[in-house]
Amino acid sequence: MQTRDVDYRCGDADLRGYLAFNAAGGTRPGVLVFHEGLGLGAFAMERARKLAEAGYVALAADMFGARRQATNLQEVATVVGGLRAEPLVLRARARAALETLSALPEVDAGRCVAIGYCFGGSVVLELARDGADIRAAVSFHGVLTTKLPAAAGAVKASVLVLTGAEDPLAPPDQVAAFADEMRAAGVADWQVVSYGNTLHGFANPAADGSMMRTALYNVQSDRRSWAAMHGLLAEVLA
Repeated sequence: MQTRDVDYRCGDADLRGYLAFNAAGGTRPGVLVFHEGLGLGAFAMERARKLAEAGYVALAADMFGARRQATNLQEVATVVGGLRAEPLVLRARARAALETLSALPEVDAGRCVAIGYCFGGSVVLELARDGADIRAAVSFHGVLTTKLPAAAGAVKASVLVLTGAEDPLAPPDQVAAFADEMRAAGVADWQVVSYGNTLHGFANPAADGSMMRTALYNVQSDRRSWAAMHGLLAEVLA
């Protein structure tokens, strides 16, 4: 497996992603991996390597710039809140990552997808709402609300939301509102999978409740959600 840093820009932001792929010849589907609220770190990079092992070219994107890492919830709220308050900036950074991935010689640019965790889960949904040319958008325990709901006919991607039934960041009323948004926008392929007895952060083994009490790893939901993602990717990238 080959891994390396990939530098790219969006406006005045210097961004540093992390690329993973197997060295076998030929182009392969590309997968964007969007990080959690702490920034691009070990977890997103590990998921990129797992995707590379499965035959994809995976780029873990940097949404904060200079691979910035938050160290506490106050910092997360400041950085993430700033981006969510400016959805056009957030979407532009997501698109910059997609353009970077699509331009790589190892990637089949017509077969790209995006996945994301927590904050990154909301990023992939914004990318889909923005009409990006991705085959699928998969959100793991992401926030579902948006300042810019999808316009009718805008979403090209298959949308898969994987959420914890007990996640306070995606309560039932927001899940229902998201479903209404998808219907109103005429999204051709969308689904929400809700995992029972599951809190926020369920896919990250490092989520032990110490930083955020309601963020807790769930091995069963992690395994099932990863399988659900692979099932969708195999379908849309066939």
